[in-house]
Amino acid sequence: MEFFFEVLIGGLLAGVMYSLIALGFVLIYKASGVFNFAQGAMVLFAALTFVNLVERGLPFWLAFAATLAVMALLALLVERLVLRPLANQPPMSLFMATIGLAIVIEGVGQLVWGSKAYGLDLGIKDVPFELGGVRVSQFDLFAAAVAGTLVTALSIFFSRAATGRALRAVADDHQAAMSIGIPLPRMWRIVWAISGAVALVTGLLWGSRLGVQFGLVVVALKALPVLILGGFTSVAGAIVGGLIIGASEKLAEIYLGRYIGGGIENWFPYIFAMLFLLVRPHGLFGERRIERV
Repeated sequence: MEFFFEVLIGGLLAGVMYSLIALGFVLIYKASGVFNFAQGAMVLFAALTFVNLVERGLPFWLAFAATLAVMALLALLVERLVLRPLANQPPMSLFMATIGLAIVIEGVGQLVWGSKAYGLDLGIKDVPFELGGVRVSQFDLFAAAVAGTLVTALSIFFSRAATGRALRAVADDHQAAMSIGIPLPRMWRIVWAISGAVALVTGLLWGSRLGVQFGLVVVALKALPVLILGGFTSVAGAIVGGLIIGASEKLAEIYLGRYIGGGIENWFPYIFAMLFLLVRPHGLFGERRIERV
């Protein structure tokens, strides 16, 4: 039983890391109704920028602030060069634009910072300690605390702040939002800047665990089953979906791997999400949409 709880807790804490990636996708979708395929590239670019600034001698917090400024500038450029020309266009057009944007961001990152892999030490040891006979990773606990803080802050922002409510109105209908005086370009700049900040935090945590390298873009694909389970419009759903995916993949690897073969955790979340779609297509916390045709 102690081993079961150790695997379960390890999976739940790993799921928090997936939730951080999914959080960036949720923010953009919540404000524009578009799946941002470039979120993984943003995570990589933010981590590359930070680690290179640190290598050039900037203190941690100064490098963090400078990278936030770079991500805010990226948000301004995306709004001006990509989103504004495509305002009121079908969501598919915006989705295709984010695919091109992902390629551009990866290319710019490689052009500016190179393709070298970097190590990143946040000063948090990934050493397990025992709690009631169950070993828990210190780094995973830190990541869980960070994710919890972000989710709480963003939930309050979207539910109580005037700007947060305006962003939700923009997601529902661009033209209706503009007709009541909501400035669409400003809303997009704000949400992309917030998503850039989330990408920075995500990049630092994943970069500390896996190293800052272009494989981080592939890691972002783990957000897809998380979003399917939690719902594309729910900040809290990103956390719940991540916890479910993290726990289920670890338990499947331990208890089903002996019968099916190793490496189950690499593909099990996608199978699980596909089966979940058959039962609840809009996710646990997603908004049910009924459209007349």
